[in-house]
Amino acid sequence: MATLSDWLEGARLRTLPAAVAPVVLGTGAAVGLGAASPVRALLAAGVALTLQVGVNFANDYSDGVRGTDDVRTGPPRLTGGGKASPATVKRAAILALAVGALLGLVLVAVSGAWWLLALGVLAIAAAWGYTGGSRPYGYLGLGEVGVFLFFGLMATLGTLWTQAGSLPWTAWAGAAGVGLIACALLMVNNIRDIPTDSQVGKTTLAVLLGDHRSRLTYVAMIALPVVLGVLAATVSPWALLVLVLLPWVVRLSRVVLGGAAGRDLIVVLRDTGLLELAYGVLLGLGLALSALG
Repeated sequence: MATLSDWLEGARLRTLPAAVAPVVLGTGAAVGLGAASPVRALLAAGVALTLQVGVNFANDYSDGVRGTDDVRTGPPRLTGGGKASPATVKRAAILALAVGALLGLVLVAVSGAWWLLALGVLAIAAAWGYTGGSRPYGYLGLGEVGVFLFFGLMATLGTLWTQAGSLPWTAWAGAAGVGLIACALLMVNNIRDIPTDSQVGKTTLAVLLGDHRSRLTYVAMIALPVVLGVLAATVSPWALLVLVLLPWVVRLSRVVLGGAAGRDLIVVLRDTGLLELAYGVLLGLGLALSALG
């Protein structure tokens, strides 16, 4: 029987900062536009966190029943590790996604942005379809596409729109930056699993690219967001705060390019999630301070 610690591990707490980052950034941009709403920001954070947990449990269930997690280099999963029954993990995933849907419905009702319901439905379908269904897109090398769209662009810009009803290009640049770091989070996880994923037919982007090119792609994914922040500084000079992250980016790049594997990549996974959160906070603060002129 799974313990509380097992369930917390199954929720993959290392990935949760990545769920908060776009909400912080979108809210910071709303502050800069003079239209921030603490209530709507909290609702958006609730949606992001519950959907992230739902995705994690859904992946645990789907990979477990497919046998993908039978051989792992990372921590054992709930389903694949036999810690909880597949049905129990599936119910946990559905519950988390349902809570996210309910919070999203409240956010849409409060903001009046009813058109976002369609995107919400797509987001939940994407959460399940990543490793679930007959043709999971995560097994076709498209996982990063889904992450970029839903945990980057949609999460950031949706947060901003429900508060300000406006999407300046600086917010798009920031949303792309957050999305790229979220993709890097997935990439480093999949670099670690290249040997086992190849054996079970899980064709991630990392498997398609191979180890070396995947590591180079990871570096690009964490470096380009800093460039996007600098571009945003042409309008909001305070966006240059993202340059504080350069030493962090260099350190992570050196570790990954140095051939880190196994548990060393688990540390990189954690630090990449924190990097994304720091990026959201710093760029969000920069966009917020733009209101000062």
